[in-house]
Amino acid sequence: MKITKICCIGAGYVGGPTMAVIAQKCPDIQVTVVDLNEARIAAWNDADVANIPIYEPGLDAIVAEARGRNLFFSTEVEKAIDEAQIIFISVNTPTKTYGKGKGMAADLKYIELCARQIARVAKDNKIVVEKSTLPVRTAEAIKSILDHTGNGVQFQILSNPEFLAEGTAVQDLLHPDRILIGGDSSEEGQKAIQALVGVYSNWVAADKILTTNVWSSELSKLTANAFLAQRISSINAMSELCEKTGADVNEVAKAIGMDSRIGPKFLKASVGFGGSCFQKDILNLVYIAKSYGLNEVADYWEQVIIMNDHQKRRFSNTIVQTLYNTVADKKITFLGWAFKKDTNDTRESAAIYVADALVNEQAQIAVYDPKVSEKKVLADLDYLETRTSAQNKACVASFEDPYLACKGAHAIAILTEWDEFKEYDWKKIYDSMQKPAFVFDGRNVLNAAEMKAIGFVYHAIGS
Repeated sequence: MKITKICCIGAGYVGGPTMAVIAQKCPDIQVTVVDLNEARIAAWNDADVANIPIYEPGLDAIVAEARGRNLFFSTEVEKAIDEAQIIFISVNTPTKTYGKGKGMAADLKYIELCARQIARVAKDNKIVVEKSTLPVRTAEAIKSILDHTGNGVQFQILSNPEFLAEGTAVQDLLHPDRILIGGDSSEEGQKAIQALVGVYSNWVAADKILTTNVWSSELSKLTANAFLAQRISSINAMSELCEKTGADVNEVAKAIGMDSRIGPKFLKASVGFGGSCFQKDILNLVYIAKSYGLNEVADYWEQVIIMNDHQKRRFSNTIVQTLYNTVADKKITFLGWAFKKDTNDTRESAAIYVADALVNEQAQIAVYDPKVSEKKVLADLDYLETRTSAQNKACVASFEDPYLACKGAHAIAILTEWDEFKEYDWKKIYDSMQKPAFVFDGRNVLNAAEMKAIGFVYHAIGS
């Protein structure tokens, strides 16, 4: 089957960048990204590509190259579904906030709505691709909905999870470790798999395209995120022990990372992991394990989340205790709000929870992040529903200049590992602060000896 038209339902963090790269690498395929959020689509269509809604290094250039040629962003969902041969579903799958599985299970209502819309609109055979991170056996539910439309259309369901990391998403898409495609073993299922393989083959080597059954593909995504998060929680657990024993977690991480069986990646101690995937996917994995009666399996993975929450609480408690057991009316400057560098994504960022804890202690929070607006900072705090919007606005302010953000502060907390923080004139910042001047480095990005030589009381994770 020669693929000439693809559509993607959902213009979020997976759908937008993934489809932009497919469009760039497959100029003969028309790629349409659709979303009901008019503001989001308008941002993707902004004449100035610097204003597209997702910040990823290199993404604006790819969008500029392909947009209007064979990459289109639209709110005409049904038209795109009708025309496409392959339909990617890339909508949000948040953790349920109601009913059975509340707080753990993935909420699949948007997936089901997509399936029902596809079933209603489709007039010819379609390949439907799960791009969202989904619980194992979700494809079965999608296929059941699509196969009972009664209009004679044949659907093939594939699982094609995305393994990109925010901040390096473009490079991950251009040079993936692997492309995973799951489908059924029937003749038509294999044809559908090969059709999608043909799309990726435009730039991905054959030995990096892995085909499996649908269930293995779905579970592989959850497992990958669980393993990565587990490594972060493991090194963070050791960071607390290092602080008590006099060891240095960076030295420990380097020593164990040189073991070829372990490797150096995801051994960076920090204030905790964030982002849209790790916590959500692990909780989903925990729920699935419990639903099959695998309580020991569920308890094992839930501990990864417990450790992550502990690390965030420990960081905020350290700030309070070090500042003489009170931060009331003290200015604490946060450098960084995004959950990691090179992204404007703040979902589940450690900064949100540390700020919430400190505001509960009546601190005044000043925030500087090069890619996150004050509106987003306040929205993140409002979402917790700990206080009213007016109360959050009275306690938290954002700055566009890091030096102004730090002026008059009692302490600085580094919550995101932006490279620019290493280049600041820290003597100038020190001179502008209250004394003693404290720095709590939640990402271990600064040189401890240099900071102490300037005069800072410097605290880093794990040392």
